[in-house]
Amino acid sequence: MKQGPVFNRIMMLTVFLAIVLYLGVYAWRGITDPYATVTAYYVEVSDTIAATGFLARQEEVILGGGGQMDLLFDEGEKVAKGQSVAVIYASTAAAGRREELRALEAERDQLDYVLNSQDDSHSSARLSGEIISAMAGLHSCVASEDFTRLEEKTMQLKSLVYQRAGAYGGYSDRAALQAQIQGLDTQISALRSASAQDTTRITAAKSGIFSGLVDGYETLLDPEGLERLTPKDLDQLERADPIPQAGAAGKLITSNTWYFICPLTEREAAKLEQGDRVSVRFSRDWSGEVEMTVHYIGAVQTGRVTVILSSTRFLSNITLLRQQSVELLFGSTSGIQVPTNAVRVRSETVTDEKTGQETQVNIAGVYVQVGAESEFKPVEILAQEEDFCIVASVDAQSDNDNVAKKALRPGDQIIVAGKDLFDGKVIQ
Repeated sequence: MKQGPVFNRIMMLTVFLAIVLYLGVYAWRGITDPYATVTAYYVEVSDTIAATGFLARQEEVILGGGGQMDLLFDEGEKVAKGQSVAVIYASTAAAGRREELRALEAERDQLDYVLNSQDDSHSSARLSGEIISAMAGLHSCVASEDFTRLEEKTMQLKSLVYQRAGAYGGYSDRAALQAQIQGLDTQISALRSASAQDTTRITAAKSGIFSGLVDGYETLLDPEGLERLTPKDLDQLERADPIPQAGAAGKLITSNTWYFICPLTEREAAKLEQGDRVSVRFSRDWSGEVEMTVHYIGAVQTGRVTVILSSTRFLSNITLLRQQSVELLFGSTSGIQVPTNAVRVRSETVTDEKTGQETQVNIAGVYVQVGAESEFKPVEILAQEEDFCIVASVDAQSDNDNVAKKALRPGDQIIVAGKDLFDGKVIQ
């Protein structure tokens, strides 16, 4: 028999009413349940302060730049006094000559490497195996981002390729190889002589850490004047747009100590004392955690305080950092999280075993639903926030099995609401 549309509508309406009735009953039970519960679970809460401030270093701008320039040091690399830090080219031709000189010097180094490591006993098959092994080593080096051995691995592979070519007659003659190196030396010497006429070298007046970034804050954030900066001054620095010094070829960081200066509220600064050690976590432009010393805490001005932290670690890693948002870490607390309104204090009588004297003590704890009854479990409050507490069970490490079974544990159903609760009260 074919069912009509009326029957389908009746069935849909029946299902809809059943769902509404179920939700209504569920909501009513939630509203009227006098013993609402939540699940206890284990948490670890870090005590942190978020801060935004500036990195300051003893920096000296290297002047003399402009036009076509070639920096000779990488960011964060150490520079000795008197070393050339940059080369300025007078023309495009001079810059092109420099590229040609680099290519010839690289080829000369590769041939010299082949000459010094040449082994006539290498067979063609053995060379092929070593080339494959060198390629695998180079790939592994790049994949693991171990760039400290990248140049060495690259040079090793190029040398094996040259030896492979030599096995087919390319470099089998040692005398011919030496002659080719001498020819390269002659070309290199001629290019260097020509370069001396239209290039200028900029040398370092002091030793330090090189940075190619000149941002204009070098004079605004002089370490010697940091203690004079107020929270209001730091606000103005945050809105400032300093102009980098013209004609700069980079800068040198001439001191091993660097600083982080930031404004904190009076309440936040109260956690710090001059000379304390505090962990600072960077996460924006550089990911790292540094233990720093509280170098200076200023006077309170309109509820805020200037705080200066210092460190001598990771200087080469933070040369590009200036304005940063960080976290100051003061440790962490782990335990069981319970709602603040679930913590109750009840008075108990304790008898001294030696004297027999009875005293009244207040014990903090929470009521937990065990089966159909409530049970009081004592706790120690480790940390307290506005809406929750971190607690530890007082009886968790007891040698008495019966006492230990009554200890508060993750997964227990904590009673949040309820009047006149006591051990053994039936709540269901």
